[in-house]
Amino acid sequence: MSLENKSILITGAARRLGREIAFSVAEQGANVVLHYHTSKSEVEETADIIRQLNRSVWIFEADLTDSNSIQSLIEKSLSVTSLFALVNNASIFGNQSFADTSLEVWNRHLQVNLTAPFLLTQKFASTYSMQETGRVINMLDWRAIRPGKDHFAYTISKAALASMTRSTALSLAPRICVNAIALGAILPPENENPQPNLLKSVPLNRWAKLEELTRTAIFLLDGPDYITGEIIHLDGGRHLN
Repeated sequence: MSLENKSILITGAARRLGREIAFSVAEQGANVVLHYHTSKSEVEETADIIRQLNRSVWIFEADLTDSNSIQSLIEKSLSVTSLFALVNNASIFGNQSFADTSLEVWNRHLQVNLTAPFLLTQKFASTYSMQETGRVINMLDWRAIRPGKDHFAYTISKAALASMTRSTALSLAPRICVNAIALGAILPPENENPQPNLLKSVPLNRWAKLEELTRTAIFLLDGPDYITGEIIHLDGGRHLN
C-alpha cells in the first residue's frame, strides 16, 4: 500500500490535530483536501506548507452545523479530485454538565460531531470509485467508551459516533474500511484548563505525543485493509480505569 498521489479529505484541518494529520499524509505522498470554517489564515498557512512538499492541496470552507454546507463540502471536494479517504476530525468540545446542557448546545454537538461525519461518509461511500479499498477514520475520545458526567453533549455525540463507526464498517464492507482513533490527553483543550490531576487517571502517566497520533492515522490509512470496525485507543490506557 502507498498513499502516493491519493487524495484525502480532512475536516477541521486548519489547526491542531487536523493540521498534524494533514502534514503527515502529505509527507507520505498524499494530496489533501483541507476543510475549515473560521480559521482561514491558519488553513492557508497549512496549505502553503503542504505545497512545499510538492503535493496538491485544495481548501474548502464549510459550516458543519449546516447540512447544506456539509453537502457542498463533499461535492466541491469530489469536483476537484477522486477521494481515497475521509478523516472526520472536526469536533466541538463543550464542557456543560447534564443539567447545564441546553437544547441548542445538544443539537450543535450532535450536528458537528455526529451528523456531519454521517453525511460526509454517506456521500463519500456512494461516490467511491477507486479499485483499492477506501478508508474512513473517525476521531473519537476515550469518553465515548467510558462516559461520565462531564462534557455531557460531547460525550454522547462521540459515543454515538463510536457506534456509527462499527455500523458503517459493516455497511460499507468490503469496498471501504471504517475505523476510529479514541484520544485521551494529547493537546490541552482551548476553552478550559486541563484537570490538575489528569495524569493520575492515565496508566502510562504522560500526555500523548502528536507523532503517536499521526503514526496511528497513517497506519489506518496505509496499513492492512483487513482491519475494519476497530477503535484504537490512543489514551495511555485511560479508558481502562
